[in-house]
Amino acid sequence: MNSMIDYIKKKLEKRKLKRTFSEYGHTMKSFDLEKTGKVNYAQWNHPFEGEKEISQGQVDFFSELLKDGEFGIDIGAHTGDTTVPMALAAGAGGMVLGLEPNPYVFKILEVNAAQNKDKSNIKPVCYAATDEDGTFTFQYSDASFCNGGYLDHIESTNHRHNFTLDVKGKNLENVLRKEYANELPKLSLIKVDAEGYDKEILKSLKGIIAEYKPNLLVECYKRLTEAERDDLYNTIVDMGYDLYYIDGFEAGNTRERLSKSDMSNRKHFEMMAKPIK
Repeated sequence: MNSMIDYIKKKLEKRKLKRTFSEYGHTMKSFDLEKTGKVNYAQWNHPFEGEKEISQGQVDFFSELLKDGEFGIDIGAHTGDTTVPMALAAGAGGMVLGLEPNPYVFKILEVNAAQNKDKSNIKPVCYAATDEDGTFTFQYSDASFCNGGYLDHIESTNHRHNFTLDVKGKNLENVLRKEYANELPKLSLIKVDAEGYDKEILKSLKGIIAEYKPNLLVECYKRLTEAERDDLYNTIVDMGYDLYYIDGFEAGNTRERLSKSDMSNRKHFEMMAKPIK
């Protein structure tokens, strides 16, 4: 009986948290990596944020795609849980541009960008990668804006992201050519995690991708239709890439060559695209 009461109480508390806006700070964590050394990371204290860890396996994975001194871009950086290991791979002499349009999450990304300066170089920016410059309405699954994105471009309306937030968007290709022209020749990796908006972002970066042929990491969002999955696959392959399923951003992960028919075999997964030589 008590366990049932406790369960109901926790469920009601979670529902209240989901519907009530609050700003949350962070807790500093430290990880001792075998080769990289001590790494600091700010864990966002949002109640729906999963526990984040930085591992040597992550750094080693990104080191395959982004070498010391090179330039990487993390689109949908969130608090920096992939931005940090990407930047550790690129080293203090490289750069990782981290895009996070949500101003509440961005505060934590800024904290993480200020850590580990002897080992990394992160440039955090608070805007989304969009086709045109402007203000865009993102949708989130809770009132404190932990998880969400620009969902207008996916067919599914059953995404349960009912809380809206207006954010700034910029055409990233224009920004890169104007503000990061010196870094572009060293561009080796673009990672996109945008809740189903990934293919539109890739299309908006078509000129940059064609010219510099960076490695790509892209998410196949769980609520994409079969037609949307086909479009994502075609968008990447038509740019001159081989596409692989991967089971996470860790060294030694499973990698399987993807065909178009494979895109519907898994609900939600990560993909790696490598330029065809």
